[in-house]
Amino acid sequence: VQLQASGGGLVQSGGSLRLSCAASGSQFNFSTMSWAWYRRPPGKDREMVATLTADDTTDYADFVKGRFTISKDNHKNMVYLQMDSLGSEDTGRYYCTGRIWPMGYWGRGTQVTVSS
Repeated sequence: VQLQASGGGLVQSGGSLRLSCAASGSQFNFSTMSWAWYRRPPGKDREMVATLTADDTTDYADFVKGRFTISKDNHKNMVYLQMDSLGSEDTGRYYCTGRIWPMGYWGRGTQVTVSS
């Protein structure tokens, strides 16, 4: 499974961005997979941002609750991360991941930079 994230860029504090992740490949069932967004802030370890299970259960890191929304489109094989009320602390490289036991897949990520 190949994952291609897009939608990152430079945004002012308080602004919004929508990240997209396109999943492709052969012999995989998008709708049965779990999905997540992670990020790596500058100089810090990678951290979980949001998860979305096959049955549409979501979970968010405390630092994005109420601001970010993860969603997917099973027909388009797409995963999204709507990010609102962005702050400088949200700067980092954002990665889309997909999992179906025992496999996990990572994309190369997309850079988000929030200017204060």
